[in-house]
Amino acid sequence: MFVAYVFVAVITILINTAEAVANYAKHPIVLRNMDEVRVPRPMLPLLATIKAAGSIGIIAGLLWWPALGIAAAAGFTLFYVLAVARHIQTGVLHNIAFPIFFLLTAAGTVALGLAH
Repeated sequence: MFVAYVFVAVITILINTAEAVANYAKHPIVLRNMDEVRVPRPMLPLLATIKAAGSIGIIAGLLWWPALGIAAAAGFTLFYVLAVARHIQTGVLHNIAFPIFFLLTAAGTVALGLAH
């Protein structure tokens, strides 16, 4: 069970770190997606920081403090529930698979973290 937890947690870390970097860099795909789901661009640094902090929290959970990693993954789970809801609310469904995948990895990290 621990190997599965580490595997899913590492995936969660990697995808959210990549997202944080893309957000900080104001990648055109990120900006286009924000515009489509009507998230104000001034929120971008906050969203990037949330993703970076969550990734750091999961890393810290893997290395030192398991409860922090589970809490960070739970935060990501809520974040991506809201992201999926925003996609549905705005009718932007062509790329909803991405926040759903991110949600599943975060929720999987929580579940596996609690199970091991």
